[in-house]
Amino acid sequence: MKYFPKSELVLNSSNEVYHLGLKPENISNKIILVGDQERVGLVSSFFDEITHRSQHREFNCHTGMYKSKRISVLSTGIGTDNIDITINEIDALLNIDLGTRTEKAQKQYAEFIRIGTCGILQKDIPLHSYILSSHALGLDNIAYFYDIDLSQNSSLLTEITSAIQFPKSVIPYLVESSFDLTEKLNSDKVHQGITITSSGFYGPQGRQLRLKTNTEELNDQLTGFRSNTLRITNFEMESSALFALSNALGHKATTICLGIANRPLMHFSEGYRQEMLEMIKYTLDRI
Repeated sequence: MKYFPKSELVLNSSNEVYHLGLKPENISNKIILVGDQERVGLVSSFFDEITHRSQHREFNCHTGMYKSKRISVLSTGIGTDNIDITINEIDALLNIDLGTRTEKAQKQYAEFIRIGTCGILQKDIPLHSYILSSHALGLDNIAYFYDIDLSQNSSLLTEITSAIQFPKSVIPYLVESSFDLTEKLNSDKVHQGITITSSGFYGPQGRQLRLKTNTEELNDQLTGFRSNTLRITNFEMESSALFALSNALGHKATTICLGIANRPLMHFSEGYRQEMLEMIKYTLDRI
């Protein structure tokens, strides 16, 4: 039976996973991930009952009941680096005995639903639309640090990298979301497509302030890509690592985002709290 030393499985003095500050009983197998700590309260405001609240660093967690379903909502902060922490520590809560530091024989599997905001890459998709990720194209490098088979979508990835000129030091990877979870969230209210997971908000997403980027033409290429009925719909900063690590560990994951910027039209939402609340309710009712 595999043993995990203290330096590898790091726990705090309360025997909680180190960054999340959680024990196994604090978390559900059905988990909504949000970036913003304040969005945790927006999600849990719909709960019939909240049974757990905790806050450690940027990781704010509420667990409770919604229409007989036990659900956790957890903030991750921004970026795939925090997703690396989140997925590994939640998997440890589910599948490692923290007392003996050994892997459990009987595995538990989580459903991760990321609720976020994004930048839209297609002119015809209005602000405040729901964008559902069929795939995530990672411009980060998290998945390359793991023994993960990324060959499943190799033909589509080849199409993308043949059509689009990425910075020479970036090696994109492509991961599918969970078909089951994505189907639950799909409807005529939703625009589904490939999500670009960027490693930053400014230069990596083609924004220029005082510092010139070498990605000036990238967004136009992303917008113009087509593969049969698939197109690239949006930019965000977490889904590639979420899908890659979840898939490799046997969990399910998908992402639904509220589009708050239309990059080709250079429009940005003047306020989206009500629209976010409506998308949260839409998601809770379907998962």
